Amino acid sequence: MKPIDHRAWFLVLPVVLCVAFSAILPLMTIVNYSVQDIISPERRVFVGTEWFAAVLQDEELHGALFRQIGFSLAVLAIEIPLGILLALSMPASGWRASAVLVIIALSLLIPWNVVGTIWQVFGRTDIGLLGATLTWLGVDYNYTGNDLDAWVTVLVMDVWHWTPLVALLCYAGLRAIPDAYYQAARIDGASRLAVFRYIQLPKMRGVLMIAVLLRFMDSFMIYTEPFVLTGGGPGNATTFLSQYLTQKAVGQFDLGPAAAFSIIYFLIILLLCFILYNWMQRAGTSGGLDEEHPHA
Repeated sequence: MKPIDHRAWFLVLPVVLCVAFSAILPLMTIVNYSVQDIISPERRVFVGTEWFAAVLQDEELHGALFRQIGFSLAVLAIEIPLGILLALSMPASGWRASAVLVIIALSLLIPWNVVGTIWQVFGRTDIGLLGATLTWLGVDYNYTGNDLDAWVTVLVMDVWHWTPLVALLCYAGLRAIPDAYYQAARIDGASRLAVFRYIQLPKMRGVLMIAVLLRFMDSFMIYTEPFVLTGGGPGNATTFLSQYLTQKAVGQFDLGPAAAFSIIYFLIILLLCFILYNWMQRAGTSGGLDEEHPHA
């Protein structure tokens, strides 16, 4: 049995310190605030779980949570199939593949606040291409005054911004499939649908899982784009959990309830990601993804 080389711990130590300063220490600070009522810098009162109970009974939080879950599920339902379709349509090699990759990745390079500003102008009915076109077609569109229009505009903006990430991940998964699988499928006379069902989709399962988890977590923490585009309005139509938290912490300066809500927010994301990950694992193992592809 080889002796343990303790020098390896020195390589891990910088990562541990970075995690401690960037995650563990702030989390401990949040936990400390969540159980105290900070009356002044010199006076604090321990309140236990009082802030947690108050936050969980907040009806505005319930509304923001339902809006957030609906938005995240809509994002996944649109961006994952659309990203797969884009990846399947992209050239496999040559200068066309390079050009398409650069074009598709352009939206990912735009900062979040700039994306919100672009769509703020894009959706205006007087000078915006989208708003003016819908008005010309006779559609009563007003993302600043209609709840549904605002929600759909934020959703379409997110789809435009982040679907390329899903497409690039799926494209990488497709390019990693050995050509021998396609040769066997051609010999068997398999259709394109059979090739996708029994070869491409199973081989993309790993990158699809990463794409789903990344997009779910990112969409569940969306803040800048809807804040710039709609400011959370009209009313609370586009006020998601992150903006609700910001209003508590910065707008109202309720540090105790905001800290309690931050922990609840964190646990909600962990729980939903855990459920989503396990569901995808079961779907991949019990859904027949590893079966031999039949003749088409």
